[in-house]
Amino acid sequence: MTELKTGGAQGYLRIATEEAFAVQEQIDVFLRMIRDGQADKGMVSLWGFYAQSPSERAMQIMERLLDLGERRIADMDATGIDKAILALTSPGVQPMLDVDEAKGIAARANDRLAEACAKYPDRFIGLGTVAPQDPEWSAAEIRRGASELGFKGIQINSHTQGEYLDDPKFDPIFRALCDVGQPLYIHPATPPDSMIGPMLESGLDGAIFGFGVETGMHLLRLITIGIFDKYPDLQIMVGHMGEALPYWLYRLDYMHQAGVRSQRYERMKPLKKSIAEYMRSNVLITNSGMAWEPAIKFCQEVVGEDRVLYAMDYPYQYVADEVRAMDAMDMSPETKKKFFQTNAERWFKL
Repeated sequence: MTELKTGGAQGYLRIATEEAFAVQEQIDVFLRMIRDGQADKGMVSLWGFYAQSPSERAMQIMERLLDLGERRIADMDATGIDKAILALTSPGVQPMLDVDEAKGIAARANDRLAEACAKYPDRFIGLGTVAPQDPEWSAAEIRRGASELGFKGIQINSHTQGEYLDDPKFDPIFRALCDVGQPLYIHPATPPDSMIGPMLESGLDGAIFGFGVETGMHLLRLITIGIFDKYPDLQIMVGHMGEALPYWLYRLDYMHQAGVRSQRYERMKPLKKSIAEYMRSNVLITNSGMAWEPAIKFCQEVVGEDRVLYAMDYPYQYVADEVRAMDAMDMSPETKKKFFQTNAERWFKL
């Protein structure tokens, strides 16, 4: 079995672009919300397990999430990960009902991440977190992250209490991102109560299926409302091989154009480009949780090899053999270097 080493001897550095951390006060609020009956069904399912289960998987993940130091660096070394793009784990502070509490935890989590990135500048890169419950505050925090904390973008964990970023009230967030020239990473959260029922009863609410369906829909809502016509330079990143959208692109385009022509839907207006064209100009895709060569190659073919980036999805999916499988892909050295290294350097401006 080949030993995985950092340093780029294989012809590229490995930059992992969707790696999670947590802060204890965030987890404490999740547990309080579950205890007090304020949590939605998704939080009860997800954090009721990870934060409370005595199972080996849950306990190991919690330990790794809370570490922004030597434990994490050792895990990166063991799997040959040169740099990690870190963001506060889903659902961030977005479910929190006390908005001031949410903003305080988000700001302190950003400070904590900035400290870790300053301590390990060659290994850690930060994406800020925001509280979309207060869009103007979030816009200011995006600017603080870019100007003071050295962050390279932000992560928003899909819906915020059932509301999506295509609502005009969230516009300050997009304006701030364009002002600082940074990408938005839309990371999954468990589906809101309005759509989780059939998934939850069948055990399909989380990463197995519900995450992707809900997050893919979020991105589609933004595309079809015309976010990229309004902000042509905006880049939105999604993980898990594009939350399946690349594989549906032909049908999405066909049916979207049919829907526009039919004038059936008040909000489905003509756009300047097709959905597929926006995917090739404004959407970036990471392979977090999808160490699968056929899917990666298909995605590179459909959206362009400059738009597909490597991610591990640490600590939820920490598997050394997946790194080996990605190293062994039948792919030109130039394309593989883009996938592992230079696409991340370009889009995060490293």
